[in-house]
Amino acid sequence: MSTSGIQDGVANVPPEQSVAPPSREDSIRLRKQAKQRSRVGSIVYHVVMLIMVAIVLYPALWMVMSSLRPSSEIVGNVSLIPRQGTIRNYITIMDGIGGVSTWTFFANSMILAVLSVVGVVLSSAVTAYAFARLRFKGHGLWFGIMIGTMLLPFHVVIIPQYILFNTLGMINTFWPLLLGKFLAAEAFFVFLVVQFMRGIPKELDEAASIDGAGHFRVFATVILPLTRPALLTAGIFTFINAWNDFLGPLLYLKRPDLYTLPVAMRLFVDQTTTSDYGAQIAMAVFALIPVLIFFFIFQRYLVEGVSTSGLKG
Repeated sequence: MSTSGIQDGVANVPPEQSVAPPSREDSIRLRKQAKQRSRVGSIVYHVVMLIMVAIVLYPALWMVMSSLRPSSEIVGNVSLIPRQGTIRNYITIMDGIGGVSTWTFFANSMILAVLSVVGVVLSSAVTAYAFARLRFKGHGLWFGIMIGTMLLPFHVVIIPQYILFNTLGMINTFWPLLLGKFLAAEAFFVFLVVQFMRGIPKELDEAASIDGAGHFRVFATVILPLTRPALLTAGIFTFINAWNDFLGPLLYLKRPDLYTLPVAMRLFVDQTTTSDYGAQIAMAVFALIPVLIFFFIFQRYLVEGVSTSGLKG
């Protein structure tokens, strides 16, 4: 086609089919409409999120507010604001129960939680180093057996464990609740640390070995500092689990002076006589405070440990 033909075709285009640029007023109007739609969407999103947060937090708020009302107002009452506010429930729990102070229950829970953290962190780190960095006979078999224990329900081993600890004379002591922690019986945390260690370059081990470092020095000076996020994650979860554990102390601790806070809460409920639900809820709030403090202090390390563990492999 010649150049003159193209020019004639362009010249024959009707004027009304040409696209004119939007005017300044139209541009301003379109921007305002887009901003309004964005504002409406943001408001709807935040309203929905606030409703969901209120639904999730309502039981916790109800528990806190119910600890400030008499027991007669608790059963069957779902409102948040108490009609007769009182701190009598907290006075009752501070007086203790069964001749044992509440601070004794608190100390028992703290001892178990702290020692559980120490045991799990130490045993998981050492065991994970063996599985992640060393090669020994039956390496894959033992690792598979360890993973297999995660599939075994706790209720299956309750009776054998109780018979074993009873034969060893460990009932009414903290040993049944702590011994497994120091022997790397928490397979999940071992697996977590193993996966994290496998993501650490082995060139660091080789460089330390060239400098004359043995396995212990490599573990203590190279691997252990780099595994800090995973170990902190294991420690946080262990503390929360040990602090909230009810079944273990209920099985192995028979003396009231050895009870933990979760077991002590059970003492305020009596199915044959009057139950002090107000004191029980106040004890629950009291037991929740250390966990919240612990979580808020270490939540940054928890998020870091979980995210980095997911990226390692």
